[in-house]
Amino acid sequence: MGNVPLFCRSLDVERTLFRGGVLSAFGHRDYRILWSGAFVSNVGTWIQTAALLWYVKLHAGSNTWVALVNLASYLPVLFLAVFAGSIADYMDRKRLILVGQTVMMFDALALAIAMSLGAADNAVIIIIAVLMGVATALLLPAWQSIMPDLVPASDILNAVALNSAQFNLARFIGPALGAIIVTVWSASTAFYVNAVSFLFVIAAILAVRTRTPSSPAPPEGMFRHIGAGFRHVWTNRYMSWLLALVALASFFGFSNLVLMPAMAKDILKRGAGAYAWMLGLFGLGAAIAAPLVTYLDRKFSERGVIKLSAVSLGLFLIGFSLSRTYWLTLVLVFGFGASFMMMSSATNAVLQGNSERVMRGRVTSIYVMLLVGAYPVGGQLMGYVSDVRSASFAILLGGCVCLAAGLFLMAFPGLIMGAVSYFHPDEDKAATET
Repeated sequence: MGNVPLFCRSLDVERTLFRGGVLSAFGHRDYRILWSGAFVSNVGTWIQTAALLWYVKLHAGSNTWVALVNLASYLPVLFLAVFAGSIADYMDRKRLILVGQTVMMFDALALAIAMSLGAADNAVIIIIAVLMGVATALLLPAWQSIMPDLVPASDILNAVALNSAQFNLARFIGPALGAIIVTVWSASTAFYVNAVSFLFVIAAILAVRTRTPSSPAPPEGMFRHIGAGFRHVWTNRYMSWLLALVALASFFGFSNLVLMPAMAKDILKRGAGAYAWMLGLFGLGAAIAAPLVTYLDRKFSERGVIKLSAVSLGLFLIGFSLSRTYWLTLVLVFGFGASFMMMSSATNAVLQGNSERVMRGRVTSIYVMLLVGAYPVGGQLMGYVSDVRSASFAILLGGCVCLAAGLFLMAFPGLIMGAVSYFHPDEDKAATET
């Protein structure tokens, strides 16, 4: 290496990272811009989420109320995602994302003002949470299905994984900042910070040059248009099984995030800082696992990654429920986040990779509906169970279900035999940079 010019070494590093490597999607300008803007905005979102759930836990004193606020934030996704997916398949996706982010910015500002005026009681918090949930439902399918428009087919798995990474890296940074902001200033300050953070993603969307052209409205009407998406999933039965796994893992696994305030305060006897670190380590595990998904995909099939991550998700949750040692809990939460991210990202890549561009919005919306929609409903159940029994019992229950689901797919591998990414390069050429 001593005789190799420095600029040649730099080129080798670039090839390793940006050309077929673990950061290959970053080799594309528009993806980098949108990723960066989304990251800043999501840091703000997690600052608000951590501050809000801790505020509700302290003032309501009930895990059920914490879960109810979480439910209000995400339940609209369960009912509206498929309609948003249909819209994303024939409208300009950039415009949809821009509208959704703008609405969420004003919702965050409204919550901040209500908190500053002392008017943010439980009813106001839930109403604003519902409005943000509606905007999220309209935004998410367009956001997920725009990824194949920004990168070539060969980089789509990496783009999906890195998109999950930025969300979860923000989950690591945001709660820690939220805890500092709440401790030094107030919860309303956290909400103002979130409102400002939306300006970064709005600026990024405006800077993206890739065209995401609209298509003619479906002549058969929206309901038949949505039905075609469900038929596509049903015809490809492995997609149905993958989506069932996503729903189960979200309902019984991911939903346990709402119990982290209870685990920190009631089980570990610690304060807001411990809760922020638990939430943050979940995000860090998911962020670090994102490049690992791309690396493993070059050695194993996506279906293998999905099965193994489902089993490990269950094991980490069971360990989390039984731990009474703070440092061990942080390690287990880290594994919880990494396992869930690997499973969901690999599944998302398979679903998008096996769907044509004109179908991706609808297929993605079904994935989003089950992933994001099942999470708050499961969280409500887990919150109730934790109030009746304990938070650790609820998490143990969820871990056992996730472990059983992973072992079931291992016992019957033929159910997801078709779960291998296949992309449509010719159709991806429809989205070109101007």
